[in-house]
Amino acid sequence: MTDLDARLRSAAARVAEEVVETRRHLHRHPELSHVEHRTAELCARRCEELGFTVRGGVGGTGVLADLDSGRPGPTVMVRADIDALPILERGDGRVARSQVDGVMHACGHDGHTAIALGVAGILRDLGDSWSGRLRMCFQPAEEVAEGAMPMIADGTLEGVDRVLGLHLFTPLRAGRVAVTPGVLFGSADEFGLTIRGRGGHGGLPHDAIDPVVAAAHVVVALQTIVSRETSPFSPAVVTIGKITGGSAFNVIAEEVHLRGTVRALDGEERERLLRRCAEISQGVAAGLRCESVYERASGCPPVVSDEGSAELVRRAAVAAVGEEMVDRAHPVTVGDDVACFLERVPGCYFLVGAGDASGRPVAPHHHPEFDLDERCLPVGVEVLSRAALAALGSR
Repeated sequence: MTDLDARLRSAAARVAEEVVETRRHLHRHPELSHVEHRTAELCARRCEELGFTVRGGVGGTGVLADLDSGRPGPTVMVRADIDALPILERGDGRVARSQVDGVMHACGHDGHTAIALGVAGILRDLGDSWSGRLRMCFQPAEEVAEGAMPMIADGTLEGVDRVLGLHLFTPLRAGRVAVTPGVLFGSADEFGLTIRGRGGHGGLPHDAIDPVVAAAHVVVALQTIVSRETSPFSPAVVTIGKITGGSAFNVIAEEVHLRGTVRALDGEERERLLRRCAEISQGVAAGLRCESVYERASGCPPVVSDEGSAELVRRAAVAAVGEEMVDRAHPVTVGDDVACFLERVPGCYFLVGAGDASGRPVAPHHHPEFDLDERCLPVGVEVLSRAALAALGSR
C-alpha cells in the first residue's frame, strides 16, 4: 500500500460516519425537483466549511463548489443529483424514513449527495496530493430531466475537463461496482398527447366523437413501434404512464390527455421513436374522427462514458474493492440527465451496488419500499475519490 493509499483510506474512515448520517438526514427531509432549497443549503454550507468557493442558485437550485490546489492542472467535476420523488414511502425496519408526506428518496439521490460530500472532504484532506481544480456539482431536478441544462446555461461546465459521477443501483449487490465505456443509460424523453373529439351523451355515442376510444386505440398502436418497427437487437421502450379524461360515467368527453416516455440507447433511434409516436397518434386518431396534438416535453440523450474515463474509474474500483467485485455494466433503459454534461465534456458515470449484500430481494428504484443497503456508501466514497484523484493527476 502506497502512502497515498493509506492516507486516502484514513480520510475515508474519518468521513464514513458523517456520510451515513448525512444520507439519513437527507432521506428524512426529501425535496421534490426544483424546490431542493434545504438540500442545496446543506451542500453549500458543508462545502464552505471545507474551504471550497461556493456558488448557489446555479440553474435554479443547483450548487457549485470549487477547490483550487494552487497548482496547474485539469478541472474535474464530480456531479451528484439531489432531488426526490413524489412517492409515499412504506415499509418496516428502516434506519431512516421520510418525514415529508408523499415525498421520498426512492432512487438513491440521498446517497449520491452524501457520497459527494464525503468525496469533497477527502480531497480537501489530500489537497497536497493533486493538481488543478476540483468542482463539486450538486444538481437539482434530475428526476424530471430539467436540472442539467439550466446549470450548463449558467456556466457549470466552463473550464471543466472531465466529469465523474455515480448511481447507486439496487439490482447490484452492495460491495460491487459496475462500469463500462460507451452507453450506460438510455435516453429519457417525456411526451404528451391530447386526443380531441366531440362530447355528448354516453347513451348516444353516434351523436358524439369519442376521444376515449381513440385514445385506447392510440395506446395499443404505439406499442407496435417497438414490437414491429424496431430491431430486437436495438433496445427501445415506449410507455404511456398517465391517461386522464372525462368527468362522469355517462358523459362522452371532449378530450383525453396522455403522458408517456420513450427510451433508447442510440440518438438516432431516440428521434425516430419520438417522431413515430407523433405520426401514429395523429393517424390513428384521424381514422377515428379525432384530432391528436403531440407535445415533446423534457428529455435527455443517452448516458455515454468515454473509454479513457471508464478505464480510469475501473482501475479506481479495482483498487477499492478488488478485481473480483468489479463488473462490466450492461446498458439499461433508464435515463439520467448527467448525459447532458457527458455529451459536452468527456467523463464517466458508473454504478455502485446498493442491493442487499446477502442477495435478499429488494424493491426496485422508484418503488414505495425502495431502500439502500448502506454498506454501499463507503464503496461509493472510495471509488469516486480514487477516480477523482487519478483524474486530477495525484502526485
